[in-house]
Amino acid sequence: MLDMAMFRENADAIRADHDRRGIPHDSIDEVIRLDEEWRKAQYDVDQLRRKRNEAARGIADAKKSGDEDAAKAIMEEVSTIGSQIDELTAHSEECLATRDTLRMSIPNILHEDVPVGEDDQKNTLHSLHGEKAELAFEPRNHNELIEMNGWVDQARGAKVAGSRFYFLQGDLARMEMALQQYGADFLMERGYTLVQPPLMMNREAYEGVTDLSDFETVMYGIEPDKYYLIATSEHPLTAMRMDEVIEPSELPIKMVGVSPCFRREVGAHGLSDRGIWRVHQFTKVEQIVICDPEDSWEHHEDLLTNAVDMWDSLGLHYRVVNICTGDMGTVAARKYDLEAWLPGAGAYKEVVSCSNCTDYQANRLRMRYRTSDGNSAVHTLNSTAIATSRALVAIMEQNQLEDGTVSVPEVLRSYMGDKSILEPIV
Repeated sequence: MLDMAMFRENADAIRADHDRRGIPHDSIDEVIRLDEEWRKAQYDVDQLRRKRNEAARGIADAKKSGDEDAAKAIMEEVSTIGSQIDELTAHSEECLATRDTLRMSIPNILHEDVPVGEDDQKNTLHSLHGEKAELAFEPRNHNELIEMNGWVDQARGAKVAGSRFYFLQGDLARMEMALQQYGADFLMERGYTLVQPPLMMNREAYEGVTDLSDFETVMYGIEPDKYYLIATSEHPLTAMRMDEVIEPSELPIKMVGVSPCFRREVGAHGLSDRGIWRVHQFTKVEQIVICDPEDSWEHHEDLLTNAVDMWDSLGLHYRVVNICTGDMGTVAARKYDLEAWLPGAGAYKEVVSCSNCTDYQANRLRMRYRTSDGNSAVHTLNSTAIATSRALVAIMEQNQLEDGTVSVPEVLRSYMGDKSILEPIV
């Protein structure tokens, strides 16, 4: 969330950002009103406490002089002041809680270079990579490929867990594991520490990294323990340092997380979202950086470079797009997406999301670093490296052969016993 000082000292910057996003200022104005009401209540409580303390001293003096009536009157006054303090304190706490709940729903301030647009059709092209495959035959979509080769059993997945769950098997399962290891190795070679996170988080930690009012509908809750299955390792890795003051010598903290991810994926989806493209469980290799605010935009470009270099090494065709104001969520200040070309679907589709969240998550997590002027919020960044199910789809569709088998990207072959072709399950 945005620091409260910004609402007090630079509210016009928040209003200008809302104008770029095309959303009203009502929430901003209400946060400011509640803050002023909270501060007034705090001031009034302090004044009443002073008054009560002064009156309490008079009780001792009255008793010392033997004036019991005066002592009794003062005690009644102290009791009345105490009731007023209790009432004002309750009001103050209510204002503070309402203010901060509302503040958590107000989105981050966007980077000045974020393109303005009402939806994803206004995202702009950043760069184009690789060559679009020229297939000498009618390309199959990944649904056809997994069915004809027996690599995915969706029917039995649905039988034991429900729709959008599946059994991955044979050479495709082997490639999925290869992608995990390759992605982790790639980033460890660039100085990232491998971390396997918990697969569940409590509500407080989850509220620190995302807007649950918006995101909770796609998450799986664990009852009666009140945990959530993680939707991405970004969330536990970013929350890992909540309520901590980080020494500057530790920054930047660079992590590569590998974990299963769980999403309900509610709502209607198109034909190209079927198969293993949009599923309830998948594995993701994720990049995380926690850093000094002065360095965060440089790290954002580094995260993008890592993703680009990794996807280039797989020999795939894709594009990088700048996400526009209308397609931006609550948390990120700027975001790039990598969109892979899917010949069978005839479309570019998102495979990587790369975001700088500036101090938005850090403020929610109370995560700071030590400076000579006091403690200050760090910046947090994240980027997909490889979401394996989507990478598998891109590889299958771009590397498909006429007989329905699939060529294995060269960088993955050493992880698969030098196998060069994904073969069907007989």
